[in-house]
This record gives sequence, C-alpha cells and structure tokens, in this order.
Amino acid sequence: MKYSTIAVIYGSDSSEWEVSVRSGEFTSSRIDGQLYDVYEIFARFGQWSVAAYRKRNSMRVVFPKDERPQIDKTDFSAVVEGQKVKFDYVYIMQHGTPGENGLMQGYLEMLGIPHSGCNAFVSAVTFDKFSCKSYLKDVDYVKCADDMFIRKGESLDGLAQKAVAKLGLPMFVKPTDGGSSFGVTKVKTEADFDRAVEYAFSEGNMIMAEGAIVGRELTCAVYDNGKNTIALPVIEIISDNEFFDYEAKYNGHSREVCPAQIPDSLRDEIQEVSRKIYAHFGCSGLVRVDYISSAEGLYFLEVNTIPGMTAASLVPQMVRAAGMDMTNFLTSIIENS
Repeated sequence: MKYSTIAVIYGSDSSEWEVSVRSGEFTSSRIDGQLYDVYEIFARFGQWSVAAYRKRNSMRVVFPKDERPQIDKTDFSAVVEGQKVKFDYVYIMQHGTPGENGLMQGYLEMLGIPHSGCNAFVSAVTFDKFSCKSYLKDVDYVKCADDMFIRKGESLDGLAQKAVAKLGLPMFVKPTDGGSSFGVTKVKTEADFDRAVEYAFSEGNMIMAEGAIVGRELTCAVYDNGKNTIALPVIEIISDNEFFDYEAKYNGHSREVCPAQIPDSLRDEIQEVSRKIYAHFGCSGLVRVDYISSAEGLYFLEVNTIPGMTAASLVPQMVRAAGMDMTNFLTSIIENS
C-alpha cells in the first residue's frame, strides 16, 4: 500500500455539516481496517479535533467531545494517546466550505499531503455552479439551461421582470456555492422571485437564477482506477416533491432507481458525457455528475466533487449495482489518488 495512516475529515462550515458527519463516519467505517489506521477528524469553524480512531485490526475508539485531541495545523498532526500521529493521506468528506470549494485541498497541497478528490483549482471552479456551467457552455456533448448571475448588494429593481423575460417560468433560484438544496426555490410566479432571492442569499453572497428544464433527473459517478476512467451505473431520481430538495434527499421523499430504467443508448450517452466532463475539468478521484434528460436533449446540472457517502447515498448504491465491494472501492480511490 502507498499509505498506512488515513485521516477522514468531516464536518464543515456550511449548512451541510451534519450530512458531512454522516458521510464521513460511513466512509471511515468502510475503509479497510486490515490495511490502514483510520483517524476521524471533525472540523468546523477552525476547531479541528480527532473524534475517533481505529488502528489496524482493532476496534474503533471514540473520544468524548471535551477530550478530543486537537489538530496541529502547522503540519496537520495530532497527539493521540501520547503519540504524535502524522497522516499519510486525507480522505476529504466535508460537504460545502472548506472541503468542497478548494480551501482544504489548497491547505493540504501546500503541506504536501496527498488527498482524495480533485485539486484545489478544480474544486473551486466546480463548486461554484455558475462558474462550472461557464466552463461547459461551448461544448457540443451536453446542454446547459439559460441562467443569470446575481451578487449580493446589486440592485434588484426590475430584476424579476428581466429574469422572467430571459428564463421564463418556472425557474430555479439558488446559491451558486451551496449543496443539499439549501437556499433553493422553484419560482413559479414573478411575484415569488424577490423572496426566493432573499432566501438564496441567506446561504451565500452569490446566487443564480436558472431556467427549469422538464425531464428525468439522472446522475452518474466517475472515478479513476489507476488505469482507466470508469463510469458507474446511472441512477434516476424520482422526487415526491417539486424537485430533489433537502426533504426528498434525506427524509425519504424520493425514489432512487439504480440502475436507471432508461434506454441503453441514453445510459451510454450519460456515462460517456460524464467521462468527458471529468476529463474536461481535469478531475481526479471520485466525482458525481447530475443531469436532466429532456425532450430537447441532455442538460447538465452540476458536478459534485465530494458526493454524499452515507449508506443510503447515491454513490454507494452505484457501487453495489456495479457488483463491487465498498471497502475495495475505497481502497482503489485511496491508492490511485
């Protein structure tokens, strides 16, 4: 093995921090305990500490909150049970800032510590939905819905009318740099626009309005196995709600069909487009790409460079559908990062 001591860092400075904890704990539990020592690091608003650890072939040890060893940020190490531990590799499971927008990646890269997923630049570009779409607007293999960028502090006078004229109704208003559908509104009337903008700004300083595309929501994850770029089985997401919002994602108000019951030609197209997007951005590790398949073609929604990894999340479902063991899959991600 290239690495022996793995740190899984979870928690975040965003509204997604609780989801991140669940993803991180699941990931930690599935990393091969015969190959690696695994340390779980909870990080939120600058307070980084070891929440638990599991030595090879041993049981997991959990620290009480007030007794957690603190991380020394000068070299990303910790003193655990009297021994200084330096980590060979970091598996980043922070949804939102600082783990998904390039800040954590930049910190680790400056220290020379290998980590999962994309580098700092790619993470920053793909995390911002408007920037990410801008990189794809001229490609010929996937479509992008019309959109409009709005920064906090800009005048909203006449913006609702302008948005409706450009994007039509319904439309979505969302933060450009958030996840888990926090701050997202499906706007059905012009009168609802300003309230949706205010709600989106509660999550960040940059938002976007985007034309709604009618179709089937589909998603596909891609990873590098050291030899090839592999696309996992496609999943169709069928929400009970207006869209795939937080309630639908995490509280059982949706169905996820894996593998998606779609024509082989559409499955092959989505997998090939996902590989092309992975290469276009220069991604590494594991990413998930979301789409809407409409009568007009395949529309890109977003790239998730740190997709959810709870037991019920989309990527573990894809891994199971591909006939792979989750532990072996994570070993491949770690060793080929």
